[in-house]
Amino acid sequence: MVDIKQVFKLYNKKKVIDDVSLTIEKGKITSLIGPNGAGKSTLISMISRLIVKDEGEITIDGEDVASSKDKELAKKISILKQSNTVNVKLTVRELVSFGRFPHSQGRLTAFDWQKIEEAIDYMEMAPIQNKYLDELSGGQRQRAYVAMVLAQDTEYILLDEPLNNLDMRHSVQIMKTLRRLVDELGKTIVIVIHDINFASCYSDEIVALKDGKVVKHGRTCDVIDECVLKDIYDMDINIQNINDQRICVYF
Repeated sequence: MVDIKQVFKLYNKKKVIDDVSLTIEKGKITSLIGPNGAGKSTLISMISRLIVKDEGEITIDGEDVASSKDKELAKKISILKQSNTVNVKLTVRELVSFGRFPHSQGRLTAFDWQKIEEAIDYMEMAPIQNKYLDELSGGQRQRAYVAMVLAQDTEYILLDEPLNNLDMRHSVQIMKTLRRLVDELGKTIVIVIHDINFASCYSDEIVALKDGKVVKHGRTCDVIDECVLKDIYDMDINIQNINDQRICVYF
């Protein structure tokens, strides 16, 4: 369980995270939604300690993130940020192997290679695993980075807009993969996502943020609501039930 208590973050004296308190339950997909500048990426970065909070407390399974050792934290929680760049020439397979560094410190074992193979297969990248990253499309590179995170094999997985640069097929593939990781392996996934229909169809819980504050946190059916969404996005969004899914129509 991730427990966030009265967390603040300021940039240039502006509160980008303003007294946020929430609990993220284990074994679920929790999506963070909201307009640009709502604080979604900042919050997920503070959970992983990539950004230091100014005030408050963040614990994972009762352990304070601020005092956790880097190596131990990396075995428990993995994160994929929005922008990922590698300045050396790597193949997909080599990149994915980096996910095992917290466990092997660069000395890969047979078990490490098993996890690498599983991650590559999960993302359907076996046919291109020996290609270099600079030979791939933007969407293929994004899938390779997701595979690297999967290879890290942590209980908690944080993803900051992982559907960037992906077409519809591969976006669905990634969301279905995340659903399987939760349902079959008991992973806990927190995802920053702009497409509220993907959030609606694949999440167990949704946290809606606006101006650094939590506007609504609850089950998907409680957040994907016309009044709630109007409060978040300042626009009318019609919701239709299609195949037992709440689909937002806002075009």
